[in-house]
Amino acid sequence: MPLQELLTQIEHALAPVRHVMKPILSDPLVMGIWALFVLASVGVLWWDVRNHNQALPSMMKGVWTLVVLYSGPFGLAVYWYSGRTQISRDSLWRRGFRSTAHCYSGCGAGEVLGFALLAGLLALQSTSIVTAGTFALAYIFGYALTVGPLMQEGVGFREAMFDALYSETPSITIMEIAAIGTDLLIASQAHISGLLFWGALVFSLSVGFVFAFPINAVLVHFGVKEGMKNPAEMGQSQPKGQEQAAD
Repeated sequence: MPLQELLTQIEHALAPVRHVMKPILSDPLVMGIWALFVLASVGVLWWDVRNHNQALPSMMKGVWTLVVLYSGPFGLAVYWYSGRTQISRDSLWRRGFRSTAHCYSGCGAGEVLGFALLAGLLALQSTSIVTAGTFALAYIFGYALTVGPLMQEGVGFREAMFDALYSETPSITIMEIAAIGTDLLIASQAHISGLLFWGALVFSLSVGFVFAFPINAVLVHFGVKEGMKNPAEMGQSQPKGQEQAAD
């Protein structure tokens, strides 16, 4: 079956999703309430990091900030479950969530930049060019978050790049197929000045996270990815007064 025919069939099958989500994601009241939830979630995150989780590395503080900016209360819940130094015990699920969040922060930045620049500011009409460009930026940003820290630890560029390609490509690919596909399904004709453009972009990011999580959990389970360090180990040196049990 030709690829174009397959994509057309998928689009027709998911048409009910588009009909439901378009009016929701273009509703000023709904998106305004969502924006307030996001701001409140970021405020809670920063309060918690400042008062209880200063031990987290600067990179992870940035990762969690982006995750919560992209996904609001959902991102905050992921942080609370898997990213705080107060977690009672680590697990495959928590490691999978942290690994997905790390990938998500970089790929999300690439996706936002790709759609905003190519489909928005440059107003490119070719869906294939916008899609390819956004995919490329998502891969670049996603790989950079792995290559950069490895090189800071003294790993050579070639080895760091090979490690990123080997460990990150499956999850980035699944994440972006889901995210970009969702965005195009809902708002392929939306303009950057329209609320639907941004609403669909935000929604698509969270869809990408959901699809990428099981892939990351499997990769962590089989040792393809190490998973991010257990934050509880970072918090062991904190004063007892700052420690809280959380599960």
